[in-house]
Amino acid sequence: MAEKILIVDDDLDTLRLVGLMLQKQGYEIVAANNGVQGLQKAAEEKPALILLDVMMPDMDGYEVTRRLRQSAATAHTPILMFTAKSQLDDKVTGFEAGVDDYLTKPTHPAELHAHVKALLARSSVTTQEAAEESADKKAYIVGVISVHGGLGVSTISMNLGSFLQKGLDAEVIVAEMQPGFGTLGRDLGFEECDEFSTLLKSAPDAINAEDVKNALNQHKTGLKFLLASEQPNELPLMESLPQYDAIVKQLAAIPRFLILDFGAGLPRMTQKLIRQCDHVIVVTEGIKNTIAHTKILLQNLLELGVDEDKFTMVLNNRVRTDRLLSLSEVEKTLGAHIGVTFTPAPELHAQASHLKSIGIILQSESITKQQFKKLAEIVVKHEKEQAEA
Repeated sequence: MAEKILIVDDDLDTLRLVGLMLQKQGYEIVAANNGVQGLQKAAEEKPALILLDVMMPDMDGYEVTRRLRQSAATAHTPILMFTAKSQLDDKVTGFEAGVDDYLTKPTHPAELHAHVKALLARSSVTTQEAAEESADKKAYIVGVISVHGGLGVSTISMNLGSFLQKGLDAEVIVAEMQPGFGTLGRDLGFEECDEFSTLLKSAPDAINAEDVKNALNQHKTGLKFLLASEQPNELPLMESLPQYDAIVKQLAAIPRFLILDFGAGLPRMTQKLIRQCDHVIVVTEGIKNTIAHTKILLQNLLELGVDEDKFTMVLNNRVRTDRLLSLSEVEKTLGAHIGVTFTPAPELHAQASHLKSIGIILQSESITKQQFKKLAEIVVKHEKEQAEA
């Protein structure tokens, strides 16, 4: 099958000429005459390479490149910027935006073909490496996130992990991802949870499977945790992106389910890792302003390239108050279906913390356990559908 190349240029003569040159070399050509159309075609056609003009009236090539790089579908698609500009600063701007290579108009057909061949060859190697890396992955990765703190992300991560572990007799790891904001360690009776921080301070290529396994804390229930530090001064470790990549890769090779407790917001670490999740649980509450902020979070996740089909919305009403919106009001305001609603159970979770245990373990027939059963069933259903796809 011929490799597909998308050409984005507002100059129709250039579109025809360059398209003809590349068609003669055996490539399939798709054309767009502005930036917005280019983004749409890139999403629909999934080209092997994008040839992009910089000077366009609606959206310049730099901005198109930035948006392409923000989407998981085109984050690694090679981009050759084809332009009349030849100044060094213009090229630097292109490379900083995410361009892979640069050609100045006019160019000889042989030069164009040479650049295209080289980019496609490099892309092929990168794709193969990504496939090999994917082959190392074992776990079904579930990310849990909310728009701000105090919505119960860690409680949901821990109890969901416990239900999957007990109900399916599956190996499960729950990882708190934000150093400086750790809460589970103290709740579960672990002290001085500095193993994760130690990994984040290591050189990325020095992080191996044995180190990651040794950093895990196993609770008396059998559930395993990678616990975040409580030290606020370790918050800057969240910028250790290569270390996070190495750690998550090693973690994903261990259990059947890996639950990443992302906490609140979208720091750079979360923006990077949430794209690797097979399933994203978004936690909110029935408060009008929280719902409005959660709607913005969902839009941000979509802009990052997270597939909407991966979302499960969870309504976690942690306190009893007449300010809570009804389920139908929440869904209408949010514009999304709520998969599971958790009714307030503050006494249960307070008791679990006091006993250094997990809520659903304490009351086997509680309504809360039934609600976590429903959430676990959704996760397992998604896992099965992915395996069958």
